[in-house]
Amino acid sequence: MNTVITPVDIASRKNLDMRAGDTVKVWQKIQEKGKTRLQAFEGMVLARKHGSEAGATFTVRRNTNGFGVEKIFPLYSPMIDKIEVLKRSQTRQSKLYYIRDKALKEIRKRFKMLAVGTSTDDHKTPVVDEAPVENTDTPVEEKKD
Repeated sequence: MNTVITPVDIASRKNLDMRAGDTVKVWQKIQEKGKTRLQAFEGMVLARKHGSEAGATFTVRRNTNGFGVEKIFPLYSPMIDKIEVLKRSQTRQSKLYYIRDKALKEIRKRFKMLAVGTSTDDHKTPVVDEAPVENTDTPVEEKKD
């Protein structure tokens, strides 16, 4: 089952305003047992390479169960059904490869906190002990000196 990209699809993908830092949902066609189904891959665009030429690609990263998963998608692939831009973000760089190291540092910090025996939530909100409430139902005896 070969899907041919029509000129309308090429034009829409060429004019797709997707930059590094945007959160996108890529609907990918997956063929299993003779049937084709759609599977979404949602994540942040780390890079877009080769502009809008025939070999253009974009890299999407998402965190799944504490693991970072990256996929490189060809922009004009017939296996991509549609690309939705969910959220825009403004970045100062065109390639966000430093996000990989940033995510690793956060994971290491969490593991270090767990190894010590404290959680990250303990440092954010201090625990305040409440004063015991006096029982006002019983009469209080006064001492006489």
